[in-house]
Amino acid sequence: MRIVNLIILHCSATREDRDFTEQLLEAAHRRRGFNGIGYHYYIRKNGDIKTTRPIERIGAHAKGYNANSIGICYEGGLDAAGKPKDTRTLWQKHSLQVLVKALLMDYPDCRVCGHRDLSPDLNGDGEIEPEEWIKACPCFDVSTEM
Repeated sequence: MRIVNLIILHCSATREDRDFTEQLLEAAHRRRGFNGIGYHYYIRKNGDIKTTRPIERIGAHAKGYNANSIGICYEGGLDAAGKPKDTRTLWQKHSLQVLVKALLMDYPDCRVCGHRDLSPDLNGDGEIEPEEWIKACPCFDVSTEM
């Protein structure tokens, strides 16, 4: 069993007015050269939690952090015009809370963060600020919700 000390939340960076199934996610990841979906879990708009990669397998979702992390992705993250937005449905918010709580029972020492929170601290002030984000993913502040 590998050591897991980080749970990283992501969005699929897909538009809120379009469905993005786990099959479409897998096809997109395979086109990028991944061996299947890079996240361990995928949460659909209706709140369904899909297990997409066994936790025992290292993910492919956050370069430099995959070896010791679990990746969770929710469907959405862009508004209908393609701009970053917290598009989570009430079902997704609930499922995300339940999933993270369950994982923390198995991995109690894990830090929970958003992908954007792993961006480099360019100005060295100890805080990753919006102007330093490499991407907006997951389009909400994980630290205030988890």
